[in-house]
Amino acid sequence: MRPRPVLRATASALSALALLSACGGSGGTATSSGHRPVVGVDYPRSDTDFWNAYIKYTPQYARQLGLSLRTTNSHDDVAKLAANVQTLILQGAKGIATAPQSTFAIAPILAQLQAAKIPVVTIDTRPDTGKVYMVVRADNRAYGEKACKYLGSKLGGKGKVVMLQGDLSSINSRDRTEGFDACMKADYPDVKVFAEATNWDGDVAAQRLQADLTAHPDIKGIYMQASFALSGTLHVLRQQGLLVGPKDRKHVFVVSNDGIPRELRDISGGSIDATVSQPVDLYAKYALYYLKAAIDGKTFKPGRTDHESTIVRVRDGILEDQLSAPLVTADGGTYGGVPSLKSTDRSLWGNNLG
Repeated sequence: MRPRPVLRATASALSALALLSACGGSGGTATSSGHRPVVGVDYPRSDTDFWNAYIKYTPQYARQLGLSLRTTNSHDDVAKLAANVQTLILQGAKGIATAPQSTFAIAPILAQLQAAKIPVVTIDTRPDTGKVYMVVRADNRAYGEKACKYLGSKLGGKGKVVMLQGDLSSINSRDRTEGFDACMKADYPDVKVFAEATNWDGDVAAQRLQADLTAHPDIKGIYMQASFALSGTLHVLRQQGLLVGPKDRKHVFVVSNDGIPRELRDISGGSIDATVSQPVDLYAKYALYYLKAAIDGKTFKPGRTDHESTIVRVRDGILEDQLSAPLVTADGGTYGGVPSLKSTDRSLWGNNLG
């Protein structure tokens, strides 16, 4: 994405936010008619199983935490996000959770919300600049490292793999790429990595994987940075006659990211081999937990939490609660020193999404 047009597109919405700031937009504790704090959540998109799961979990946890919920959907459009934030404030939200997909473009929105004294929690992604009350995500560098350890182990430290990246304007894609590359360089230097930026677009991912397999038919591993690429990857492998079981010598080892139900079924069925399960249920829960804490005036420090995670200080003004995100495989084995859970494990949210 190109920053200048994006930021120009948000100008009118940000002007409205500035007016709210000048008028003292947050003023006191907001409650609904039932005396529940009002919070706003902007959904970033609704075109993937992962984000649809987040949309399902959010109202459930809002009820559990006694919050009155207002929601919008920005559809991966920062100008729409800026307008949605204005809408949520006008609806009485005294704290806002968002998941900006372009992490550099959120800065002007965060600045306006900070001026209005409205706390912000970001989930899944961390803004490149600006301050928020808390970031709720997992260690995305570790996602890449876990995928590297699995593929490096399965390939015996030699061969060729394709990394289907997301969008390098996103901190998530950058972190996963850096984690994967650093691990390969340190632990499996004889593995050749072909990195393909895809803008989180499944069609682009399939086209680039097709081109790589055509140019390098001896590719034996694929790392998808999210499940957006799953359908296209399986289609390409099927076309190439490579969608075969893990015991077949033609098998291409595939590691994904997300932990959606389909991934878990595909691991059990042998179509793919592993995933890293992002805790989307806990993203929803702790985004709201921290919004409520912010409204109540609570503060947090780096260290272990009471929910088996670690809060780290990323930089001045940014604390990040790094939730657990396990490697998932068919056998629950240990790969390159990394333990995994079986794909049938009932503790995985992807096995409990009814």
